[in-house]
Amino acid sequence: KGGTGKSSVVTLMANTLKRRGYSVFVLDADESNPGLYRMFGFDKEPKPLMALLSRFSPEGPNPDTKWITREQITSQDIPSEYILELNGLKFLTVGKIVDPFQGCACSIADINRGLVAKLVLKDKELMLVDTEAGVESFGRGVERSVDTVLIVVEPSFESLALAEKIAYMAEGMGTGRVRAILNKVSSEQVKQRMIEELYKKNIRPIGIIYHDPHLSEAGFEGTALGESKATLDMEVITDQLLQESE
Repeated sequence: KGGTGKSSVVTLMANTLKRRGYSVFVLDADESNPGLYRMFGFDKEPKPLMALLSRFSPEGPNPDTKWITREQITSQDIPSEYILELNGLKFLTVGKIVDPFQGCACSIADINRGLVAKLVLKDKELMLVDTEAGVESFGRGVERSVDTVLIVVEPSFESLALAEKIAYMAEGMGTGRVRAILNKVSSEQVKQRMIEELYKKNIRPIGIIYHDPHLSEAGFEGTALGESKATLDMEVITDQLLQESE
């Protein structure tokens, strides 16, 4: 659901994984929300992957498209202009729909799906994909090649209902792990009710992020996420995910 805190969760998890010694790729696959790169402390975005499509490239036809058509892609294959790198984190973005009549995002989703499917990760390398809100990316098959789908759930009926639909689509796609991260939790009572509702929907919670005003402030200011209570919550979640993957 839009507004649950997907981008904040991706940022917190990527930063935690870096501290655990991982090289992390973050793919901003949301064609709408503009601010993910700021959460990592970057002052600009890299060249968007949508520039590989001539109709989305302000520079005209792009001759450097062979790398995206390979059967397997390594981090060394991706041209440097498409990546921003900082302290072991590599940031890529699909790009944003910014103009009227710019066209639908289906061909952009093809790039997302292809990159996620073909990227060959080495030991201690991980990719986090920040998808758009809702289920459209599942309809496009972007998640087909991932091994874990994380559903960010806030305390609302709409969020829990959409979580059930996402879990259904992910499992139908053959995803091995579907987990829920509870976000913006204000009390133990709210936490317990959310957990009960998720288990009724056969969704396993992996962890809880309690309400943290620092996240809201950083989101409002468009600044990098600093250390806060949510950082400690995310460390517990990330370690649990790493244990499961092992």
